[in-house]
Amino acid sequence: MTANIDGTTGIDKVQDNATVSGTGGFTVPSGTTAQRPGSPTAGVLRYNTTESSYETYNGSAWVKVDTQGYPYNINYLIIAGGGGAGSAIGGGGGAGGYRNSYNSEPSGGGGSAESAITVLPYNVYTVTVGGGGAGANSTNASPGNNSSLAGADISTLTSIGGGYGAGSSNNGGSGGSGGGAGAVGGSGHTGGSGTANQGYAGGNSTGTANYGTGGGGGAGAVGQTGTTTVTGSGGNGVASTITGSSVTRGGGGGSTGGTIFITTPGSGGTGGGGDGGSPGTSWVGVAGTANTGGGGGAGGYSSSWQIGGAGGSGVVILRMPTANYSGTTTGSPTVTTDGSDTILTFTSSGTYTT
Repeated sequence: MTANIDGTTGIDKVQDNATVSGTGGFTVPSGTTAQRPGSPTAGVLRYNTTESSYETYNGSAWVKVDTQGYPYNINYLIIAGGGGAGSAIGGGGGAGGYRNSYNSEPSGGGGSAESAITVLPYNVYTVTVGGGGAGANSTNASPGNNSSLAGADISTLTSIGGGYGAGSSNNGGSGGSGGGAGAVGGSGHTGGSGTANQGYAGGNSTGTANYGTGGGGGAGAVGQTGTTTVTGSGGNGVASTITGSSVTRGGGGGSTGGTIFITTPGSGGTGGGGDGGSPGTSWVGVAGTANTGGGGGAGGYSSSWQIGGAGGSGVVILRMPTANYSGTTTGSPTVTTDGSDTILTFTSSGTYTT
């Protein structure tokens, strides 16, 4: 004789289609694997404390009951590493590609906000944070490295590393935002192109002997073109409030000249772009700011060619409802809250398990 729903005996079964009233819930029997009923009937339900899961007997074996949680949305800001800057009258580095889904704020290159990703619990999402490209001395610099967010149930989201700043007599490199052009010998060159919805092109260089080099492109603006009297400043970045306050990232690197050329360097774009080399830095280019994807500032000329600045590393920021946040991460992201949301800021590669 089986037990009644209230634990008493004397009733063969609970009435068919019985209704349990109230707005709460009821607790099913629970126990370890060793405590399973000895002769269960098909359809018996219990909670297995050894496996931390619900299970049912299907007539021949105990099987796990699928208890996957509800889907939820995660917003993101993904910024790649900025490009390094050139030297020998070179161009500024381009900012890393900038992709955003939060609060209808723009992505880079004049793009609109993207769509948040929809995730299911117990999946692992891999975050890759790209490093900045190295600066160069008397040659082209190195491009920045890509940043990305990947998971088995989503299309990988990739921001492209910033384009390299050119050395003399070269075009800027293409990337998330394009690197600035170099200039020497009275021949103008072209800044590198940006990536659609991630960043803008780098600035061109002048065709005169005054060596007006191009600034690196930014997430929010084209790098400035050098003129007969000015070296180009880096393009500005884009502001986001995904962390709860407005922060601008993704500025392009400034270009420079030197003691026997145009002596006023170009400024880095707002959002972490490095300034072009100046007398105060012995004409060495200033690096882009870490975790902004800013491009490096170009190196100039004093008694010799001076090295360009490295690009700033990228960043990946995820924002989700605190009620859904699992607390399971690798890579030591910074965890903060804003209102009812939790924010993960990855400054190095890692994972988040939903």
